[in-house]
Order: sequence, then C-alpha cells, then structure tokens
Amino acid sequence: MPTDVHQHLWPPGFLALLRSRTAPPRLDGWTLHLPGEPPYAVDPADHDIAARARLARADGLDLALVSLSSPLGIEYLPPAEAAPLLTAFHDGALDLPAPFGIWASACLSVPEPDAEALRRELARGCVGLQLPATALLDAAGWARCAPLLEVAAAQDKPLFVHPGAAPAAEPDAPVWWPALVPYVQQLHASWFAFRAFGRPRHPELRVCFAALAGLAPLHGERLVARGGGRDRGRVDCRAFYETSSYGTRAVDALVRAVGIDVVVSGSDRPYAAPVIPDLGADAAVHALRHANPARLLGPTKGARP
Repeated sequence: MPTDVHQHLWPPGFLALLRSRTAPPRLDGWTLHLPGEPPYAVDPADHDIAARARLARADGLDLALVSLSSPLGIEYLPPAEAAPLLTAFHDGALDLPAPFGIWASACLSVPEPDAEALRRELARGCVGLQLPATALLDAAGWARCAPLLEVAAAQDKPLFVHPGAAPAAEPDAPVWWPALVPYVQQLHASWFAFRAFGRPRHPELRVCFAALAGLAPLHGERLVARGGGRDRGRVDCRAFYETSSYGTRAVDALVRAVGIDVVVSGSDRPYAAPVIPDLGADAAVHALRHANPARLLGPTKGARP
C-alpha cells in the first residue's frame, strides 16, 4: 500500500468555520491569518477534494493521511472555540474519498485532555493521534498528554508529532522563517524529550516525527560526548521519521543514524511536493513508501471500519 503519512486537506465545513472567525486563526476569503506568521494566500485548489484525490492517485498512492494543521493553533484555543473546529475537521476528513485517511487531534487547552473524545475518534476510523510538538517539549508535556497517549497505545495506534504554532516573528523576518527555525526547533526538542521522558512512560507506543524530527537523531555523537548516549547504537524500532521537505542528502544521513526501517514517506502537501530520495536501490523506496508505513500504522494499515 504506497502511503504518504503527512498531508493537509481542509474539508468544506472546517473552511466555513475558519471564515466565520473574527480572530486568528481565521480565513478572510482565501487569506489565512495566524498570530505568529504573515498573512498567507491559500490556493483554493489545495483544498479541492476531487483535485487532491486525482493528485494523490497521480502520485501512485493507495493511502494519503491528512491531519489538522497544528500551526493553526486550534488545539490550544479555548474549548468552546476548539471543539466545533475539531468536530468539523474530523467529520469532514472522515468523509473524504479514497485514498485519504486521517489523524485525530485533541483540545489541549483544558487541564486534562479528553481521552474519551480521542477514543471515540479512533473508533470512528482515525489511524492515530497527532499532537503538536509544542505539547511535548519536556517532561511536563509528556506527563500532561499521557492520558491521550495511553489511549493510543491501548488501541495499538501511533502518535504523529507535527510542528505547532510559531511565536511571532520579527517584522523583517523572511517568509521561510517559521518553517526553518521554530518548527525545526520544536521537533528537535520534542525528540529529545521523547527519548528522556516519553519512551520510558510509553515503551510500546509507536511514534512518528514529522520532517525527520528536525534532524535531531544526527546529534548522536554530541549526545554521547555529553553523557546521554550510552544506548546510541540501539535503534528504537517504534520511533519513525517522516521525510517531508527533505531530499536525498538529509534522508541518507538519517538512515545512517537510525537505519532505513524507521523512515517513512511524507510530503506535507499542499505546502511541499513529495520527494522520492535517491538511496541507490528500489528496495529503499519500497521501504519508505510501503513496508515502513505499514509497520507504523499497524495491522489495519489505515483502513476504516
């Protein structure tokens, strides 16, 4: 089953709610307003369901997993604001045609996240849970999200760690700043927090980090030098790395650090096009697009009930 584990597609009901808002995150026509980023002109074709389905088929995909765009900051809105947006996203995404599947999201602005709500979304057909990296930056974050992670682990569903909202950039910052600085920093920090705090709490949980975890695993030598890498040579076969926005050099470097069996193909469409890295063998591409995503997702491989 050729799979892309990382795409974004906003269903009509979700778009309508974003347009009804008077404060960020909101849509003004097709212009997206976020607190930490300049206005962004959304291409309507990016969220045309029929067009995106054709594009996924042209990419040769049998499964394209869509998720809430965590940089929107919806997970951290007050519950009365977050709930209708999350409902509209889940309902609309679960109604998408093949080849789309969906990651579930959760409201994180409450003292304790609603584990029962996540259980319901997983039962409806979501392949796993997505959390923003900003929720998992330290021991307190992993502890606070533990009720959600315990539900995912109990149902043998994976966690997808995606960049969260960016802080407000300097007025003269280039347009690429959020994607290259705070997003990567978040992933980097969440990966080290996972090693230190998340994995001991959740030994069986399968976890996938977007964008190669900000290349955090490449710091193994420094980790050893600073006393934190006694198990450097041991590969965590339940920790996966998704390839969006990276090409052959970065993917090859990560494969050398963690092995090819935990690297999975993702594109971040519509914000980036898929890249098939040249790793020198067809078997490598098969691993990234077929075998590894199947192991990440587990026995159902993204199928809905």
